[in-house]
Amino acid sequence: MSVMSSSELLQAQAQTWNHIFDFTNSSAVRCAVQLGIPDVLYKHGKPMCLSDLLSQLPLHPSKVSSMPILLRLLVHSGFLNQHEKDHYYYSLTPASRLLVRNEPLNIRSLLLINHEPFLQKAWFELSSWFQNDFPTAFHTAHGKSFWDYFTEKPRQGSDFNDAMASDSRLIADVFVKECKHVFEGLESLVDVGGGTGTVATVIAKANPTIKCIVFDLPRVVADLKGSGNLEFVGGSMFDEIPHVNAILLKCILHDWSDEDCVKILKKCKESIPSRDKGGKVIIIDIVMEDPTQSDEFVRAQHSMDLLMMILFAAKERTKKEWQKLFTEAGFTECKITPSLGLRSLIEIYP
Repeated sequence: MSVMSSSELLQAQAQTWNHIFDFTNSSAVRCAVQLGIPDVLYKHGKPMCLSDLLSQLPLHPSKVSSMPILLRLLVHSGFLNQHEKDHYYYSLTPASRLLVRNEPLNIRSLLLINHEPFLQKAWFELSSWFQNDFPTAFHTAHGKSFWDYFTEKPRQGSDFNDAMASDSRLIADVFVKECKHVFEGLESLVDVGGGTGTVATVIAKANPTIKCIVFDLPRVVADLKGSGNLEFVGGSMFDEIPHVNAILLKCILHDWSDEDCVKILKKCKESIPSRDKGGKVIIIDIVMEDPTQSDEFVRAQHSMDLLMMILFAAKERTKKEWQKLFTEAGFTECKITPSLGLRSLIEIYP
């Protein structure tokens, strides 16, 4: 190999440092949330001077002088604005608004659970997993699967459900606004793996003529009660899915291997009518390697791809990989629309 020049060497050092210390951005955001910085700025409603901000935070007096260091990193990473008229005034950015407790579409619980030690431990076992025969890195760390862990640890399971619900609230809000055509002509829809009904509730409210069913494991829906055009049904998507016009799979298939995905999709096909009678499956999931996506979306997609591997030995898929699954499951046509940020809307027909 050729010898690097001084400029190349220093550039490589900076790039490596950024990888080594990449965790500092996420840790700083977590710290900000735990201290209540987004909540204080949100309540203030306009740029807030440093002294006023500090006075509203639960800080030990000896740590006040260290807060500008944290704020500086949050500004650089795009989670806070620092106003040019005065370098000591701060306000929220669109990203940090999503971490405000009173923001209806906040995803703060998703941030917090990903910093829980039980999830972090799985990341630390990644290299070990590549060298052993355990099914997942999570299994390597805990001796059991992701889902079995929650069966034994109901508090963490509840936290996980909250995190998934927070993500679902955001995507459901955009989905019903930007993808109204998806619901045209539908009389019934089942949200498979719909959890506590976050997405289905939004769909049912926006489409009162559509009968919406939340379908999940009996232990998930046992204590949930529907109303109006929304109901809850317990069961397994590997056994039988309620018969409806359309089936929704939001971020379900990326949890499963190709073989299991084909099984799920075949069960979906058995439960919907032919296309000319309105039958279809609606999938909300990531499509990798889409050249129209921005760098911010692509970075998030690759992170999620690795997370799926660590937790489930699963993956995000390219357009070609999706089409292969659909063909193997007996579907004849698919339409992919990149209209949901880092995820796409996928409609497939029998």
